[in-house]
Amino acid sequence: MSYEIRMGLPEMNALWKDLATRHEQGALTKPEKQFFKKLVKTFGFLRDNPRHPSLQTHDIDALTKRYGFKIWQSYLENKKPAAGRVFWAYGPGQKEITILGIEPHPEDQKRGAYDRIKLSDLPPLESPKD
Repeated sequence: MSYEIRMGLPEMNALWKDLATRHEQGALTKPEKQFFKKLVKTFGFLRDNPRHPSLQTHDIDALTKRYGFKIWQSYLENKKPAAGRVFWAYGPGQKEITILGIEPHPEDQKRGAYDRIKLSDLPPLESPKD
C-alpha cells in the first residue's frame, strides 16, 4: 500500500517548499543538501511502508494526548547526538500521511521531554475530485 505524503500547515509546508525550491536552484548549503537527502529517503520509506524497519516507527503517547489524534515518530537518522525524528499522523484522507514536525530526538527518559515539541496542523481534507 502506498501513501501520499502531505506537509502539515503552515510550518512543514513552508519548510518543504523552501528546501525543494532551493534544491532545484542548486542553492542549498552542504548541510542542507544532506538534510534534504535524508528527508527524501525517509519520506520514500513512509510512502511505501510506514513500518519500514529502518524508520523504527512508534507512536508517542504524550503527543497523542496533547493533540487528540495518534502521533507517530520515525527516525530521520540514528546513532548521532540529537538524531532527527519525523513526527507524523495518518490522514486527513485515506492513504495519506501528514508530516507534522521534524525535531532532534527529545531525551524521552526525562519528564516532559515532548512538551517542547510543536507540531504543524493537519491540512484540510480535500473533497473528492470529480
